[in-house]
Amino acid sequence: MNTIPLLNLAISFIPVAIVVAILHRWQITTKTTLIAIARMLVQLLGVGYVLAYVFESQQWAMVMAVVAVMISAASWIALGPVATHRSGMYFKAVLAIGLGGIVTLLLVTQGVLNCDPWFAPREVIPLAGMIFANSMNTLSIAAERFLAECEQGVSYELARQRGMTAALIPLTNSLLAVGIVSLPGMMTGQILAGQSPLVAARYQIMVMSMVFGSGGISAASFLAMLRGVVVSRKS
Repeated sequence: MNTIPLLNLAISFIPVAIVVAILHRWQITTKTTLIAIARMLVQLLGVGYVLAYVFESQQWAMVMAVVAVMISAASWIALGPVATHRSGMYFKAVLAIGLGGIVTLLLVTQGVLNCDPWFAPREVIPLAGMIFANSMNTLSIAAERFLAECEQGVSYELARQRGMTAALIPLTNSLLAVGIVSLPGMMTGQILAGQSPLVAARYQIMVMSMVFGSGGISAASFLAMLRGVVVSRKS
C-alpha cells in the first residue's frame, strides 16, 4: 500500500467534523469528544515513533515493557465506568486482563504464527494491542453491569451472570456479523496489502478467536475475583 499523504489523510476527518457539528447544534458538550480526538492524534503519532524504535532495536525487554504498559493502561481505562471503585479494583483488573490477554497472546504468537524470535516486535506488539484493547472493553462492560446489579440488591451469582452476559454481547455480535456485515481490521488490512482473500480470512479467524477468548477469560476472571468484594460491601 502507498503512504497516505497528509492532505489526503485530512479528508478522513470530514465525518468527524460533521459529528462534532451535530453535537454543537444539539447543544451537547463537545469537550470530551474534542479531547478524545486530540488524544488520538497525539497518541498515535507518538506511538508511531516509539514502535519504530522498538522494531529496530529487536530487544525482548522493550517488547515486554510495551506489553506491561498496555496492560496497566487498559486496566485503568476499563474501570472508567466504575471510577468510584477504581482504586480498589485496579489490581484485580490488571490480573484479569493479564491472565486472559497473555495466555491468548502466547497461544497465537507461539502456537499459531510460530514467531521467530519469540518476541518478534512486529507481530507481538500489534496483536497484544488488539487483545488487551478488546479485554479492556469486555471487562469494562462486565464491571459496570455487575456493580449496577449489586446496587439493586441481587445475589453475587445473578450479578455475575448478568455481567458476563452483557460483556459478551459485543463479542458475540462481532462473530455473527463478520464476513456479512463487516470485514474487520485484520482482513481488510491484508486485502489492501494485496493478500489473497482466502489467506486474509484465515488471519481474521485467528483474530476473532483470540479477541473472543481473551475478552471472555478476562471478564470471567475479573467477575470471579469480585465475590469477596461484594460480600464485604453487604456486610
